[in-house]
Formats: sequence, C-alpha cells, structure tokens
Amino acid sequence: MRILFIAILLLSFFAHAETVYVTLEKDNALAVVDPIAGTLIKTVAIGQRPRGIALSKDQKQLYVAVSDDDTIQIIDTQTLKVTGKLPSGEDPETFALNPAGDKMYVSNEDDNQVTVIDIPSAKVLARLTVGVEPEGIAVSPGNQWLISASETTNMIHWFDIDSLTNVHNTLVDPRPRAASFTADGGQLWVTSEIAGTLMILDTKTKDIIKTIPLQIKGVTKDKIQPVGVVIDKAMRWGYVAMGPANRVAVINAKTFEVEKFLLVGERVWNLAFSPDQKRLYTTNGRSSDISIINLEDHQVVKSVKVGRYPWGVAVKP
Repeated sequence: MRILFIAILLLSFFAHAETVYVTLEKDNALAVVDPIAGTLIKTVAIGQRPRGIALSKDQKQLYVAVSDDDTIQIIDTQTLKVTGKLPSGEDPETFALNPAGDKMYVSNEDDNQVTVIDIPSAKVLARLTVGVEPEGIAVSPGNQWLISASETTNMIHWFDIDSLTNVHNTLVDPRPRAASFTADGGQLWVTSEIAGTLMILDTKTKDIIKTIPLQIKGVTKDKIQPVGVVIDKAMRWGYVAMGPANRVAVINAKTFEVEKFLLVGERVWNLAFSPDQKRLYTTNGRSSDISIINLEDHQVVKSVKVGRYPWGVAVKP
C-alpha cells in the first residue's frame, strides 16, 4: 500500500514537472530553473547578449537570439550544448515560429527588416522590409498572418504568410513593443511602451477595437511602460508586463477591463505560461530574478534569482 502511495506521489510530481529557461542579457548565459522547487538548477554560458528564446516544436531544442553575435543559436535541451545556428541577420532580438515549427521570422532592428528562415535547411528564404526599429513579431495560430511591430514608425505591418506580401499597415500608439494573437486568431493584442496602453486589434479588419490605458494608482506615468503580452488559450485572461512599473496587469479578455496589477520584480520584460497554464513566469531585468505567479488565484508565490538582466523565457513540459 505504501509503495502504491509513493508511486502515485511520483506520478503526480512528474505530471506537473517542467523546466524554465531564461536568457541572461548581461551574463551572456542561459539560466535553467526548476519552478516546482523554485530553485536555479544551473547557468550555462552561451552567445553574447541573448534575448529572444523559444522551444522547437518537438521540445528537443532551444532557439536563442544572441544579438551581438548576429545569429540564432540552437541549443540541445538535454545537454545544454550549442549544436548549430541559424542565419538571423544583424542584431536579432525577437522572433516567432510558425505553427509547424519549420519557419522562423526574426526582427532585425538595425536594418528595418524581418528575416525569414527555413529551419531544416538553415537558409534564408526572404528579407522583408518593414518600418523603423521592428521588434514585436507574431504568427497567427492558423498560419495566415505574420505581423511585425515597428517601434519608431508606430505601425503593425500585416504580411500574408504564403506570399510574404505586406497587405496592410495599422497605425498604433507610440512605440509598440510586443504583440500576441488570441488562440482563435481573431484578435491581436499590442502594447505601447510610450503611451502606456494595450490595444486590441480585430484580425479581419486590422483596426483597433479597444485601447486600454494601463494606469496604476501611486505609480507615475513615466514608469508605466508595457512590454510583453500573453493571452491564455481559453481567452479568459490576458497578462501584460509593465516594465519599470514592476507589475503585471491582469486583463479580463471578455470585457477588456483591467482586473488588477500584480507586484513582481524590477523592470519586468517578458512572460510565459506553464504548459497547463496554471502558472505564469516573468523575467525581471533589474532585480535579476523571475517571478512565479499562481494563475488560479492570481497571486505571486515566489521569486527565483537567476542572474543579470533576465530577458526572455521559455517553458518545457
């Protein structure tokens, strides 16, 4: 009976076990975290100024934008060794994968371009001209749209993903930093770092249907600089990293109302869900840690020190 009980406990643990990978911009390293135990497992040296990060579709590889090396490194998730690289163009910062996981779209901020990469062959398929300082980038769940947010042009550029043709441009609030599609592909959520707003765009019309001011009582406007944004699969909640406001905004995805702000570490940049979407992980650049948020009650439960200037975050089941 006791053996059965232990077996059940072990199965329960492994069913919820996961690994969090965090890029450390100032340490030129990758931090590996056990979020269940709330501990840093190890730190691994990689390329220079790593920022954007994502897992391959089969979860066996990590893609990391090492900006000062002008490449995307491929890292084995088991050995944590660099096994290859992709031709990203100059100063890659953020990138997006298509649903099939065989194409990558990289923002090249210095060149006002998006580089399109075929991952299996590691070859550049196209370089798309966009506005000034592209950063935020996303692919719609149905693989119909590629969008690029240009920070200085203040536009969202819509590309038909098959023809790679720019079919529309939407003027948005100043310095759009990040963008995410809802799970049904019907909306695009975009943050404005300077205006301190979250904009909801309708994918069919490409128009803004709602602009949400992200005002925090007791926090001056200059500190309200929203960056990363994610929406859960059930489309119940959206979450916005508020930069130097040191908070995450909790948005009701049905009413578009701000429900609350969660206090996290300093200069929160980016966010990622756990695979079961019961937790949210944030990277807090100036406090050198990540915050773990329980999404069942919207409580910040733990912070874990990871290294200097954590920027990007990816979660492996």
